[in-house]
Amino acid sequence: MSPISPLPGPRGPGPRPVSESLDRLSRGLGGPPATVLSTLFASWPDLVGEAVAAHARPRALRHGVLVVVVDEPAWATQLRWLEARLLERVNEVVGEGVVRVIEVRVAHP
Repeated sequence: MSPISPLPGPRGPGPRPVSESLDRLSRGLGGPPATVLSTLFASWPDLVGEAVAAHARPRALRHGVLVVVVDEPAWATQLRWLEARLLERVNEVVGEGVVRVIEVRVAHP
C-alpha cells in the first residue's frame, strides 16, 4: 500500500493555465483580465514618462477605476491636470473603455 493515496471524490477537468486562474480571480474582484493588468504595469513608464513613473504608480483597477498612488501632493496635482490625456493613452494600450476614471491618491508615509 502506498503511503500517499489520492483524495476521494470526482476528478476535476484537469490542470489549468495559471493565467486562466488569475483572470477568474481578478474578474471575481471586479477587475479586468490579468493580462490587462500586466500590460498596464509594464507600460506605465512609457505612458506617463520616466520622471512621473518615478513618483506615481498604478495600484488597482476595479470596475473601470484606475487608482494611481503618488508619493507627494505635487505629483497628484500634475496627474490630475493630465488626466484626460492619460486616460486616452491608457485605453489605447489596455483597450477602449477598460479604464473610465483615474483616481489619484497620495501615499501615506
